[in-house]
Amino acid sequence: MPNHSVPLPPPVVAPEISLAEFTVKGLILGAILSMLLAAANAYIGLLVGLTVSASIPAAAASMGVLRLFRRSNILENNMVQTAASAGESLVAGIIFTIPALVMMKAWSGYNYGPMIAIAIVGGILGVAFTIPLRRALIVEARLKFPEGVATAEVLKTGGVQTDRSKPKSHAVDAQTGFRRLLQAAGIGGLFKALEAGFGYLAGNIATTKAWLVGKYLFTGNINLSPALIGVGYIVGLNIAVLVFLGGVIGTVIGVPVNWYFNHENIMTVAGIDAAKSWSDISMEEWTALAGQSWQDCRRIGVGAMIIGGVWALISLAKPLIDGIKASLRAYQASRTQGGQGVVRTEFDIPINFVLIVALVAVVPLYAIFSYALGDYPNKVLVASIMTGFMLVFGFIFSSVAGYMAGLVGSSNNPISGVTIATVIVSALILVQIMGKQGVAAVLGPIAVIYLAGLICSAAAIAGDNMQDLKCGHVVGSTPWRQQVFQVVGVIAAALVIPFVLQVLDAGYGIGRPSPINPNVQPLAAPQAGLMKALATGIFGAGIKWQFIYMGFALAVGLIILDKIQERRGSTFRFPVLAVAVGVYLPLGLSVPIFVGGVLAHWVKKRSATQPTDVQQKRENMGLLVASGLITGEALMGVLVAMIAAFVMTLPVTQSFKYATLLGSIAMILVVIYLYRRTMAAAR
Repeated sequence: MPNHSVPLPPPVVAPEISLAEFTVKGLILGAILSMLLAAANAYIGLLVGLTVSASIPAAAASMGVLRLFRRSNILENNMVQTAASAGESLVAGIIFTIPALVMMKAWSGYNYGPMIAIAIVGGILGVAFTIPLRRALIVEARLKFPEGVATAEVLKTGGVQTDRSKPKSHAVDAQTGFRRLLQAAGIGGLFKALEAGFGYLAGNIATTKAWLVGKYLFTGNINLSPALIGVGYIVGLNIAVLVFLGGVIGTVIGVPVNWYFNHENIMTVAGIDAAKSWSDISMEEWTALAGQSWQDCRRIGVGAMIIGGVWALISLAKPLIDGIKASLRAYQASRTQGGQGVVRTEFDIPINFVLIVALVAVVPLYAIFSYALGDYPNKVLVASIMTGFMLVFGFIFSSVAGYMAGLVGSSNNPISGVTIATVIVSALILVQIMGKQGVAAVLGPIAVIYLAGLICSAAAIAGDNMQDLKCGHVVGSTPWRQQVFQVVGVIAAALVIPFVLQVLDAGYGIGRPSPINPNVQPLAAPQAGLMKALATGIFGAGIKWQFIYMGFALAVGLIILDKIQERRGSTFRFPVLAVAVGVYLPLGLSVPIFVGGVLAHWVKKRSATQPTDVQQKRENMGLLVASGLITGEALMGVLVAMIAAFVMTLPVTQSFKYATLLGSIAMILVVIYLYRRTMAAAR
């Protein structure tokens, strides 16, 4: 519980001081960065099912660019990072859900109009629903909001105001951070260009072995990716270990065990005669069999994600109630004050805006669900019910996301968990209303995914908005202006997300092989794959429960372990969703994430004896460099996808003799670079 007897430290910019916050250059830069970060996080999120907070790299980029102008200040920088980080958050809400519509063939591609509508309406509602929570959670409850505080520390390195005609020594840290961000982005982008663009570096090392005359079937791979090293570094050792553990369970353990007990069925499904002697099976066939065995084991991850999502909802019951109570208290306080005497740093958009937005949103929400239901006979009734679901569930889960962002941060916010719960609950209710027969079996799952996209977008933006408002509270920003900039970031990102997903689907494939480049390894899109399986399964397509039940058991075991660790007061926990995602993903993705997590732990350990300011500088620099690696590789990945889809066929990596060796050496150099740059931050 917060200690209210201790006064909060004053903001960097006092309430009575007025600096330029709403500027044309800030609006334009915030919108551009929101688009870029949305594109980058779309690639990473679809690849590994994890997104990381973009507030710190957005703050560094903002400071670097605004220094090109004659004057800038810390509040203007905070406005830019507020808009920019919205792109990263909004894209998470979309990529976790909407690709399911393409996977289930409800859409032939990524439809621009419906996606923009879902993203903008869901995102704006996420901002509106958190307006009454700002004072309750930041000022009264004093939740820690870790990324918001860290972003404020980065912004402080640039000083309060800058004037190019009067150089300041305090600009050194900010300039250095921006250069390191650009440098790391260049390295990540160069690696991706040499790997996917020119084929000089291998992006993956894979092997399949049939030992003991085929009785033990092993398959494994390692992805060579600076971005995944960066993801592991940012999420930290705990999450990185759990994702890797999931990969071991699903691949190293699951594949051979499944093959041992179910080899006849696996051979049949893989198109190989079950009576064929194992000694006559070729290596290509062994690889196909290992792949089929792994596809079965992925369902363990699906089962674990289902239980993890339900457990997340149960665990958040108390925070949810607390968040709603805090919202009501804030509303009552605003009514009592009547807006009189409110200082600049406590001035939110008026509370009645939430009600107005909710009422106005009824129209586009109804239109969205009506479009989703197509020619369904009773779509007026069902669309009305779905609109009500969105407003109720949207507010509830936005409150949960805002509260959880204050507890564990945006990167660890379980928005996919609450979205899973939404899909299950709404699908079960709609089945009772629509049934499972005829057109209902087709349109019901589509309506559920539309709802999931809206709610996930709202919850993602809600968590990000609260982090940004915490940063603003520390530096002394005006809340209502930040809330407006958040909307600017939402709209800017929404305009490019459909195009980015269309490009990635054409270049790589999302959740299934690309229709244009079918030989390229598709982006996994684990959450969207789960949404598809749940929605279509509940409406009658059927779910293969054998491995799902194993996932249930795994999740229960992890929950027990997590509660034991909680009682012990241990900082190492066992969140179910991290392991579940690791089971669902190829093992190769979890290996570099694990390496990045170990590196982050090693840096923290080496810095433990240093003064606090040195530790802070190293933490910030590590996050900047890791974010640069992610952003650079991801943006280059989008560019490569555009070229592969619309311009020319790219070279095959395996055609270059030394690609594997060079790729491995390059990865080692990236790890060394990240470590050295981080440790040198305070020298």
